[in-house]
Amino acid sequence: MKASRRLRQAQQPRSLLDYVRQFLTPEVCKQARQAIPRRAPAPRWDLQPLLWIALAMTWASGDSQQERFETARGFYVVAYKARRRPGKTLQGFQKALRRVPMRQLRAFSTGVRAQLRRRYGARLLVDGFEPMGCDGSRLECPRSEQLETRFRPASKDDCAPTVWLTAFVHLGTGLLWSWRLGPGTADERLHLRQLLETLSPAALIVADAAYMGYALAWAIVHSGRSFLLRLSSRNDLYTTEKASLETWREGLVYYWPKKIQQQHKPPLACRLIRVAARGKAKHDVWLLTNVLDPARLSVQSAGRFYRWRWRNEGLFRTYKRTIRKMKLSSRTVRLVHREAEVSLLALQLLLAHADLALRTTAVAPGAVVVSPRKVLLAIREEFQSEPRSRHTCYRQRLEGCAAVSRQQTSPKERRAWPRRKPHKQPDPPHLHTLDDQQKALLQRHLHAE
Repeated sequence: MKASRRLRQAQQPRSLLDYVRQFLTPEVCKQARQAIPRRAPAPRWDLQPLLWIALAMTWASGDSQQERFETARGFYVVAYKARRRPGKTLQGFQKALRRVPMRQLRAFSTGVRAQLRRRYGARLLVDGFEPMGCDGSRLECPRSEQLETRFRPASKDDCAPTVWLTAFVHLGTGLLWSWRLGPGTADERLHLRQLLETLSPAALIVADAAYMGYALAWAIVHSGRSFLLRLSSRNDLYTTEKASLETWREGLVYYWPKKIQQQHKPPLACRLIRVAARGKAKHDVWLLTNVLDPARLSVQSAGRFYRWRWRNEGLFRTYKRTIRKMKLSSRTVRLVHREAEVSLLALQLLLAHADLALRTTAVAPGAVVVSPRKVLLAIREEFQSEPRSRHTCYRQRLEGCAAVSRQQTSPKERRAWPRRKPHKQPDPPHLHTLDDQQKALLQRHLHAE
């Protein structure tokens, strides 16, 4: 018994490299190399040191790219003594990174997602679904001539060039799952449709009212996945019998905008859920889902999933403030895309390896909350520690990286922010009764199915 326990402890990861290699396995690296036609290797820079140093630069401290590069390169050289040393200059590193195709970097992300699914397994399910929150945010870029020419102003004419980031977050664990990058004027609904293939058929897509639209809802339904979207007064729903929103709890409705009716497209049969306001909140939340069976998705579960959607905002805050990517540092289009892609992969690995180190199979989803700041400090301490102490100390540091959780008992206070429009809660949707002509058209669509 003692021998088997010692064997399990010996097989568990101990250093930062061991933890990250759980996801960046040799198989993942092989798939990334095979994502593009084979090319002659660079004199000093191979794909493996490029990726590791780019990841370490995201985690390292320093006021400039040069400082972070020196820290990251020094860690790599000490960790891989038997391998050929990479180049010594930041300019050479950036030149080599520009040559790496984005398809190859996305292959790493695909492989890491596969490792996440293999290691978490059934723990990704919450009440029979994999709740995936989707939201977007803008990342500011330097005002270089190339970026200002390529990225049009997203809001004001004199604003800095920006990159739009759309990301899926697994709401049960708070892990970054998949993402899509585009210019600051990108369509986030299109990004969501492009990311559907990264989700499993058990996914339940949770998003706010900005994502509500017939084309997107239709694409999600026909991909075999489910959605839970918030409604606003811009949405019109239909019922076969007269009903009132004042007494509504949940029930069958048809999402069938007028424009869609004129195009002779079929309606979407959905369930309208009213989540009553809690505490001092004054506005009820109206949610639309294509899960028609209340036994599969209850009102309580729907409300809980939508409350968890704020973990998207928490992830963006971690990326922008903790990882310090409020503003990207690269000054060319190719390097901006690669910096954002690798830094998001670094954030995903940071959260994933710490979460697995703290979580056990007996722990319920959401019970473990990782402190990204504490994990980042542990990684930076690993960069500065002696090589002999790394195998014994990092695992112990991770054990103290759980966040101190507390129950929120009062509404959050927010200071007035200059030049920011005050947030307005969405009003309830409009509920209409189908007339005879619409009922006849509905029946023709139902029989056609």
